[in-house]
Amino acid sequence: MTDNKESVDANACGQRVVVMRLQKFLARAGVASRRGSENLMTDGRVRVNGEVKTELGTKVDPRIDTVTVDGREVRLADGAVTIMLHKPAGYLTTMSDPYGRPTVADLVPRDRYPGLFPVGRLDYDTTGLLLFSTDGELGNGLLHPRKHVDKTYEALVDGRVSEDELQLLRDGVLLDDGITLPAEAQLVKASRSDSTVLITIHEGRKRQVRRMCGFIGHPVIDLHRRSFGPLDLGNLPEGAWRMLDQEEECALRKAAGIA
Repeated sequence: MTDNKESVDANACGQRVVVMRLQKFLARAGVASRRGSENLMTDGRVRVNGEVKTELGTKVDPRIDTVTVDGREVRLADGAVTIMLHKPAGYLTTMSDPYGRPTVADLVPRDRYPGLFPVGRLDYDTTGLLLFSTDGELGNGLLHPRKHVDKTYEALVDGRVSEDELQLLRDGVLLDDGITLPAEAQLVKASRSDSTVLITIHEGRKRQVRRMCGFIGHPVIDLHRRSFGPLDLGNLPEGAWRMLDQEEECALRKAAGIA
């Protein structure tokens, strides 16, 4: 049983999400004793998400709230987080590069969450939805070849794609590492010079969509990932990131088979 200073709620997955009183959070983080933390609050030295909090009944969610004391951020050591990034073109999907090239690590809050890692990867010139997490079990589950987590791409390709060529993608094509699983393929629009195709794959081979389009004779000009599993990129601006909400995390864990 929890005391009246801390509540334990369950998210849609049934996971425990602890919301605690601010002074308890400060004490757990090693800032001061419980009484000393209360004094810090009443002195106006504590902010939550930029707002001064002096009321001792204030509660925080350590996963998503930013707490500072005298301008210095305070964090607990535990608690996994998962975020969504709208990756722009021109960034490597890695957390460091020995040649100093731009990486996705420059776009996400790795200082706040130092354990963040990209879940899979997008090519240097590919844009769209890229997930990051500090939860290794979740990342491994989403990438496991047996889970067949869907990924949907919008591909601008060279030339006019025919229905017969789309059917090849739906049936599976032979690449140098084997036949692909049947994909979903839909022609969005076409001109004499190029076509836009919506492709959903159920596996995650290296440069798979580009290789599939090349196989049917239509090299990719631009590639954009619109969705990963149950998550859609939506209207998240290019280069921006956001935390997943509890419902999204639940859906993602179910897709990974670890709900």
